[in-house]
Amino acid sequence: MNRILINLKIALGSLGNYKLRTALAVLGVFLGTFSLIVVSNLSSSLAKKTAAEIESLGKDLLIVRSGIVRRFGPGTSLLSEASNLTIEDAKAIKNSSVHVLNVSPSSNKSFPVRYGSTTLRSVLIIGAMPNYAEVRNFFAAEGSFVTSDDNHNLTNSAVIGSGVVKKLFPKQNPLGKFIMIQRAPFQVTGIMEEKGVDLSGADQDNTIFVPLNTYLAKLVNKNFIGTINVQAVNTQSIQAAKADIESILRKRHKIKPSAKDDFAVIDLKDVTQLKAQAMSMITILGRIAAAVSFLIGGLGILSIMILIVSERKIEIGIRRAIGSRKRDIILQFLTESSFISIAGGVIGLVIGLPASIIILKLSDLPFAVSIGGLILAVTASIGIGIIAGIYPSKKATLIQPVDIMRM
Repeated sequence: MNRILINLKIALGSLGNYKLRTALAVLGVFLGTFSLIVVSNLSSSLAKKTAAEIESLGKDLLIVRSGIVRRFGPGTSLLSEASNLTIEDAKAIKNSSVHVLNVSPSSNKSFPVRYGSTTLRSVLIIGAMPNYAEVRNFFAAEGSFVTSDDNHNLTNSAVIGSGVVKKLFPKQNPLGKFIMIQRAPFQVTGIMEEKGVDLSGADQDNTIFVPLNTYLAKLVNKNFIGTINVQAVNTQSIQAAKADIESILRKRHKIKPSAKDDFAVIDLKDVTQLKAQAMSMITILGRIAAAVSFLIGGLGILSIMILIVSERKIEIGIRRAIGSRKRDIILQFLTESSFISIAGGVIGLVIGLPASIIILKLSDLPFAVSIGGLILAVTASIGIGIIAGIYPSKKATLIQPVDIMRM
């Protein structure tokens, strides 16, 4: 222990003669450590957020969307929603696949919504079945969600999102009140729990749920739907359920073997994989920046140690003459080089953790600390000092007492 303290005292004295070079070397290691910690924590937070988003959308969920029809000709739009997905398709999926636990058809479109003198120009109106809340893991916080009677009797009931409540009813309870959707009056029977944005960035709180049959008959006057929400039996059944859905719908829609699907089956895990790829790119770029910083710091340490060895030849020769072993000389210079890198690593750690917390807070991301990132940062900061000190310490052991006497 005493020898380590003596070595540290000598190291501080030596490095004090090269304050600027030492500071630059410490800065390089600091930036490398800082980058690794911040990027690792940011990646862990994004992964945590994505997992939470998937869970909030529904457990083991597959989403079937109607296809796109391309129209050409005067007075027609180039792209429009296909009218090929029906409630009967949803029933067929539920009754024909053992890998499907639950099915909830729905459809949506944006409409202007008014209460009193306040008008919201675009609110997403979702026509939903009673089991939508269970399948999509999205429940009413007050009042009730769409009921079977509501759907059967085509009642004008509405369950409004928390964002709509804040805009239309800032100072009163909306339950029992009537709002105008397009030109039709709907009575508020429930308030949805606060949900936030989904994977696509859409605000789920700026929505209003109405019975699906009411939506089709009174708001859009159509008999086809846009979405079928499918809950698989378990996570392992998702791919089998997806294959069953594709087979069932191709058969029902009379699609030839060589023809493309007129629908899309979306596995939310595929969406998360795209996000994971984007997150991995952030991590890779961050680690490249950290590696460059560590390299600069390592080169700084190497140059300082070579200078120190050159200027302390007499000291080294005298120590060798009075019996110092080669390993003592090596330990001395490795201690000095490691001190620089550890100092940079500690500063990076002390500043990196609070900086990560601030960044996550400002970005509205969940708190997460990457233990692997911390270990990697600390290991790298220590390792760069040892590696940068090997060559100078080896060079110091080649100095012989007789060489010093000739100087």
